[in-house]
Amino acid sequence: MYRDVAQWSDIRHQILRKGVPIRQVVRETGISRGTVRKMLDHPFPQPYRPRNRDPKLGPHTSSVQRILRKNATLPPSARLSIKAIYERIRDAESFRGSYGSVKDYASSIAPDDVCIWEYAYDLLTTLEKKRAIDFLFLLSRADPQVISRSRTEQFFRDAGRVINIAPKPDKREQARQAAFEWMQGVLQKEISRDALRQEIGDVPDMAALLDRLYGGRLSDSNRSMVVLASRRGLSRGTVCDFLGINKHTHRKYLRTFNHGGHAALFARQTRSTRKFDNEAIKQAVFGLLHEPPSNYGINRTTWIMLDLSRVLRDAGQYACPGVIRKITKAAGYRWRRARKVLTSTDPEYREKVHHIQGILAQLQENEAFFSIDEFGPFAIRAQGGRALVAPGEMPTVPQRQKSKGSLIMTTALELSQNQITYFYSPRKDTGEMLRMLAKLIQEYTYKSRIYLSWDAASWHMSKMLYARVAKHNDAVTNGDVAGPIVELAPLPAGAQFLNVIESVFSGMARAVIANSNYASVEEARAAIERYVQERNEKFRCAPKRAGGKIWGMEREPARFSGSNNCKDPRYYR
Repeated sequence: MYRDVAQWSDIRHQILRKGVPIRQVVRETGISRGTVRKMLDHPFPQPYRPRNRDPKLGPHTSSVQRILRKNATLPPSARLSIKAIYERIRDAESFRGSYGSVKDYASSIAPDDVCIWEYAYDLLTTLEKKRAIDFLFLLSRADPQVISRSRTEQFFRDAGRVINIAPKPDKREQARQAAFEWMQGVLQKEISRDALRQEIGDVPDMAALLDRLYGGRLSDSNRSMVVLASRRGLSRGTVCDFLGINKHTHRKYLRTFNHGGHAALFARQTRSTRKFDNEAIKQAVFGLLHEPPSNYGINRTTWIMLDLSRVLRDAGQYACPGVIRKITKAAGYRWRRARKVLTSTDPEYREKVHHIQGILAQLQENEAFFSIDEFGPFAIRAQGGRALVAPGEMPTVPQRQKSKGSLIMTTALELSQNQITYFYSPRKDTGEMLRMLAKLIQEYTYKSRIYLSWDAASWHMSKMLYARVAKHNDAVTNGDVAGPIVELAPLPAGAQFLNVIESVFSGMARAVIANSNYASVEEARAAIERYVQERNEKFRCAPKRAGGKIWGMEREPARFSGSNNCKDPRYYR
């Protein structure tokens, strides 16, 4: 219950004295309509009161009442305490509520004066004559006197009427008690499924109803019991009293089951008045998203939730940022950062890509395909990167540093066996490419054909390089020298992102270059050489084609694909 006394009085004054509509008060204050109506019913905030009835206790109230009636006929030493009553229904009837709910319910039941006389009668009939007379004498000595001479005659006249006229049995109460016992027996599994099916007949979705009755939530158990009790012929009032629900809920459960079966009966309930299901608000939200914020005097290039909510409110459509967020998310809208991509301008891009894909698809065991490029030059100095640091620490890298040297690593990756061939170069030029060509021919003499693939750098496509390849192939064809035939498979211009070796470079940079501060060029070379040796050894022992995330350290997938970007711009991060 709302507890602000000042606002409580102000709202009552506005509505009762000034005639302000309830809807306007709800819109201005944000308080629900139900709470406003409670403010009108009471002049001051009402204190919290304990609940009169625990829903979980509903099926067990008859047992609690029966035990309390029996308690009244027993001497005080033999009566069950509230804790004992709670433990009995918990163990015998699988009660899942709290001890406090049992205590509150037992305390709310007014004691029955008749039980006092029943206890007195039972006590008199069990005593000897002399002790019974002493008991009556004690009653006559009470103040005020329970038995006196002046009341004896009237007492016997009343007793005679009670004894001569036998009370009529209450058939309605007997039927009610029998219904309670049947429902309690169903809940406690005292009635088997076969016996239950014989009593109520063939009910659709019987198995699903019983599963929810015994293993579902309290609301699901109540739904199942309403259907079963209705097929048993029990009255609505009896079932509602047993379960602790009202008649409208009982009627709704039956109507839902009759129209949609158990799937509709146990379906999650949703309100039909939810704002994010309102088509008018949806259209207003999407209409705003299709316009720039500048059309509404907002100095931004993109929308934010608060601006959307404010503009909608000005247009008469009230929707908070949470409602807008649900609407856009349900429609598949997401906040995305624009991704920078590399684009090739080569007019023969498609043909060159298909040519390389065709080579890789038909690559034989006696053939090899090499992805070739240079890594560097990079300076030997303190490098930044991501690192795990303690709280309060911030890694720093000096902006101005004196370089300890630089490295250029000319590298070739053989895609079928995942092996790296490399050497260090003083510069990037055609001479280094000729050196790599000679090194690969020497190492892979046993192959019949090797393919060399690189980007469109000028020293990768020089006339001297092409002439050297043609001269070697003529010598091999004429039988003058032994070795593989060399074929070139250049990448499209501006498509270095297709070069598979770039994935290996990104993994190596992340492993041994990022967060490094090598003392010399020799120390940096040693780290790189160890990385390459460990990688080559791994795939020599467990051969695997270059594809997926080879070696496990590459940031980008090392595979040749028109949609893949092997080149990672974050080399040193």
